[in-house]
Amino acid sequence: MPLKEVLLIALAASLAGVVFGYFLRWIVSLGKKGSVELEIKQLLLDAKEEAKKITEEASKKAEEALKQSHIEVKEKEEKLKKTEDRLIKKEELLDKRQIDIDKEVEEIKNKVAEIKKIKEKVDAMEVERQTALLRVAGMTEGTAKEELLAAVEKKCEEDIMIRMQKLETMGQERLEKKAQDILATSIQRLSSSVAADALSTVVSIPSDDLKGKIIGKEGRNIKAFERATGIEVIVDDTPGSIIISSFDPVRRQVARVALENLILDGRIQPAKIEKEVEKAHEEINKIIKEKGNQAAYEAGVFNLDPRVVSILGRLHFRTSYGQNVLQHSIEMAHIAGMIAEELGANVSVAKAGALLHDIGKAVDHEVQGTHVEIGRRILQKFGVSEEVVKAMQAHHGEYPYETVESIIVQTADAISGSRPGARRDTVENYLKRLQDLEAIANSFKGIDKAYALQAGREIRVFVRPEEITDLDAKKLARDIALRIENELKYPGEIKVNIIRETRSIEFAR
Repeated sequence: MPLKEVLLIALAASLAGVVFGYFLRWIVSLGKKGSVELEIKQLLLDAKEEAKKITEEASKKAEEALKQSHIEVKEKEEKLKKTEDRLIKKEELLDKRQIDIDKEVEEIKNKVAEIKKIKEKVDAMEVERQTALLRVAGMTEGTAKEELLAAVEKKCEEDIMIRMQKLETMGQERLEKKAQDILATSIQRLSSSVAADALSTVVSIPSDDLKGKIIGKEGRNIKAFERATGIEVIVDDTPGSIIISSFDPVRRQVARVALENLILDGRIQPAKIEKEVEKAHEEINKIIKEKGNQAAYEAGVFNLDPRVVSILGRLHFRTSYGQNVLQHSIEMAHIAGMIAEELGANVSVAKAGALLHDIGKAVDHEVQGTHVEIGRRILQKFGVSEEVVKAMQAHHGEYPYETVESIIVQTADAISGSRPGARRDTVENYLKRLQDLEAIANSFKGIDKAYALQAGREIRVFVRPEEITDLDAKKLARDIALRIENELKYPGEIKVNIIRETRSIEFAR
């Protein structure tokens, strides 16, 4: 076969193969296009079914919510109707009482008018009798009056004595009744609520994921926080909150402020914790000053030395038998002012004496002496007037009552402290036991700080490592435990935990 024919045959075969391949590819593409369209249609059908189901479920939920809202509206309407009925009944009862009171007032007016008429008749008869006696006896008016009085006095001497004793008794009863009215009026005019301080503070957190960061790796962060603040952090399953527990309200507030700042910052680590705790101490000092100014303004006591106001603000974090001392002092100032106004005494002195009566309690853990004696020294040092000092110093009977205002302050103290629910003796005893527990630990040498935790079941003591060795720490734990056993009464057992920490600090420059 010639070469030319062979080449033509090969070329024809190649063209036929290309045409056949293109035809096959066209057929395959048509098949794929059909399957894709089928899949799209199937997806559309599935989507419509799903949309239909969602719409039906939404309709059912909407109907249930509508039914529930109708029920709630009906219940609220019934409650409002009952309230309205009660108010109508009260108004009717008040109207009836007002009518009765008006009738009684009218009857009293009529009786007073009748008594006046009878008195006028009696006076006229007495004049007539005296005139008749003078005419019969032929005496002058002065002589007849003297003889008549002498005869009456001699005859009625015993009756006069009995009458005088009766008048004296009635006078004493009237004075007591007047005093009771003044006290009752003062109490009624000041009806402030009594709220006892709790032993724990709740800090809200935006997310429960933060609990892990607060605890830290192997509890590193939470231990550093408790060591720096002296409180106990309780992280439980309660959503969105962490509990800070301590018997010392100042520590709780410092810990709360520091923890809230750490949460806002987001960086929680031991070094950052110590800085935030220091900043929290500064913020609490500002709060103390603000509370002192607010208390003085609310009580109406002005022109006090700023240092006295700052010491007064510390009482915001002090309690006495479960009663907040600063709130108790403000309440006393109002009561004392009312009583002084009723009795005509010096209102400003009575208010100032009542507000400052417990100022010694703000520093009684730092200065020796009773809180009354400490308070006297503070007021005298900062130039408070002698009248105010005399008014405050006698509220516990340690000093004599030299002025009326001192009696008023003592009375206001008794009223404020004895109101139902104002104080709780068991809480105060519990707090005193915790304070005594820390005082025993701090009395030993080499102690940096000591904190009572776990409701008094543990005392955590931090020692200075340069003064206390590891061997000394074991002996110290035993000595503290023995002192606690001998001096305190407590249920169960108390764990004495001695912590000795050594730090090495260098700066890279």
